[in-house]
Amino acid sequence: MAEKHILEKLAEVNPNAEIWWDSSPLIYRNWAQEMVEKAPDGKREIWSEQLKRLFDPENSGATFFRGVTTNPPLSSNAIKDDPQFWANFVRELIRTNPEKGVEEIFWLTYKEVVKRGAEFFLPIWEKSDHKHGYLSGQVDPRYLFDTERMFTQAMDLSQISPNVMIKCPGSREGYELIRRLTALGIATNNTLAFTVPQFIACMEAVQEGLKIARKNHVDLFRWRSVITHMAARYGTLGDLKSQAESRGIELSEAEVRWAELSIFKRGYGILQEKGYPNKMLMCSMRISPPTDDGTVASWHIEKVAGGDIVYTCPPKYIAQLMEVEDRLRPFDQEAIHEPPPQKTLDKLLRLPYFAKAYEPEGMVPDEFNRQAALIATAAEFSGATRVMVDFVAQQFQAEGKM
Repeated sequence: MAEKHILEKLAEVNPNAEIWWDSSPLIYRNWAQEMVEKAPDGKREIWSEQLKRLFDPENSGATFFRGVTTNPPLSSNAIKDDPQFWANFVRELIRTNPEKGVEEIFWLTYKEVVKRGAEFFLPIWEKSDHKHGYLSGQVDPRYLFDTERMFTQAMDLSQISPNVMIKCPGSREGYELIRRLTALGIATNNTLAFTVPQFIACMEAVQEGLKIARKNHVDLFRWRSVITHMAARYGTLGDLKSQAESRGIELSEAEVRWAELSIFKRGYGILQEKGYPNKMLMCSMRISPPTDDGTVASWHIEKVAGGDIVYTCPPKYIAQLMEVEDRLRPFDQEAIHEPPPQKTLDKLLRLPYFAKAYEPEGMVPDEFNRQAALIATAAEFSGATRVMVDFVAQQFQAEGKM
């Protein structure tokens, strides 16, 4: 029997768990080839077979991955993966759409990246009776506080392919967007979500949207809802460490991880208790430093193993897992039910940043738009969007249009 990939082992712990690819499918072929080329002695053939099982661009209908998440940086990476192709593509758009400016051509280019990625996974979507095979296309993060603009973009993206899931931000306006899209039977992925109150806001928005959809007899054949917890971004981009330092509280790496995991586990528990149709999605995972016995942990998958959840894994993280796979601890199907250590939880609850994120009523919707990790991540994603816009602007210059 072929040696199983670490992600295949993770999926075995709960048959309902889903492993997604966290990048554009357009980059997979080149990335996999680079991985095989740098494989350690005795691993080249094994890695080649494993990576082909995870996703084979030549036979995408048989892929192990059950879906795809993208965002502006990941879409920008697709262009960087083949810059000459995309330069020629953009220049042709400019020539055939002389009335359109840089932003409009950028949007057409972005939609093409989404379209080409979604095509790879459409066979899975059809074969699974619309359960798997979604690709998340994100509305422009520069407009995360503008419901109407995001709604217009979302409707545009939803027309690309029935397996396109709209990535909506965890802003107050983003939850109104989720409610409206759900009412139309359009699949959504709640991104830029870091707190239990945000998770609950998504659950409630979906419940309201479904109620409207059923009242209006909307066909829900293409509807799904996932709620993304951007785990390590919560711990590293927000105020957790700064608040601890200002209070003289020392947080270990394990305690930071438990802060991120406690929020996810509480959201998961609420979903299970309420029986809502959303599914929790874990992203922004990290590898922890080796322990004294030489083992390595990736707490973000190890401590939630066995859950009926989605794990979306970027190329860099998958590469890191493969490099340390022989030192990773086995997965425990009961890990999802392991509570955070009470001493650690008590310590974390002394920090307002954590308490607001952990308690179901810790935040009101108006506070979502000021959540530190949301602001920092939105700024990063907006910067990546501007990089794509500038790429388009360069093609305008090359065509003598600027």
